[in-house]
Amino acid sequence: MLRSTPRARRALVTAAASLLISGCTVVGPDGAGQPGVPADRAAQDRLLKAAEHRLVVDCLADQGLTLTARARAPDEDRTLQAALFGAGPRELSVTLATGATVTAHEDGCLAAARARLYGDARRWFRAQVTVGNLRAEAQARMRDDPAHQEALARWTRCATPTDRPRPAGPDPTVAARCAQESGLDDVRARLEAVELLVVRTLHRDQLTAYRQLRDRALLRAAELPAPTPPQKGHDPS
Repeated sequence: MLRSTPRARRALVTAAASLLISGCTVVGPDGAGQPGVPADRAAQDRLLKAAEHRLVVDCLADQGLTLTARARAPDEDRTLQAALFGAGPRELSVTLATGATVTAHEDGCLAAARARLYGDARRWFRAQVTVGNLRAEAQARMRDDPAHQEALARWTRCATPTDRPRPAGPDPTVAARCAQESGLDDVRARLEAVELLVVRTLHRDQLTAYRQLRDRALLRAAELPAPTPPQKGHDPS
């Protein structure tokens, strides 16, 4: 959800149009008391994506628009993108510990779908962005560790030819060999695991919010009525 270019937005429209909504099967004891909610994490993700897509499609249909993948005139494309992603200043913003700022619109069908699915769009945005970047934050913290800096220096010496400056992009085979010989791979694996525990503790409130909102969204997704098939030959776009 980093600030996107027009090309990236068009790619999202195409991806949304091609999304295949598949059914999910209830499996395992974790689904007890939660009809329609699968126990498998991957199946839960598919259920949430399918529900979000369904709500977006319904929202666009109310405006006489569809995600049908077809050629559109520039003004039609702008209308669809504004309806889908929102327009004007971005109301939602989160600045991460890494320094990156993530923004999003609070209007548009995508935001409306997430508000309906998760109940609190602002709270979900902050929790989802924070949780989705925990590994990046852990890696940023890891790079400041003296052990990582020393291993990186050993890797640099290993990957630098003796007769010329080290190229900007070393040969992948050389880079992989040096990562092992310098101990950089082992240091990164050890430090990242430790730093992940640290950042998860630092953001435990957002992790709790993420789990709560996701669980509620799964129940809402499972309760969505089956979509009404479009009338034959009717294309509201």
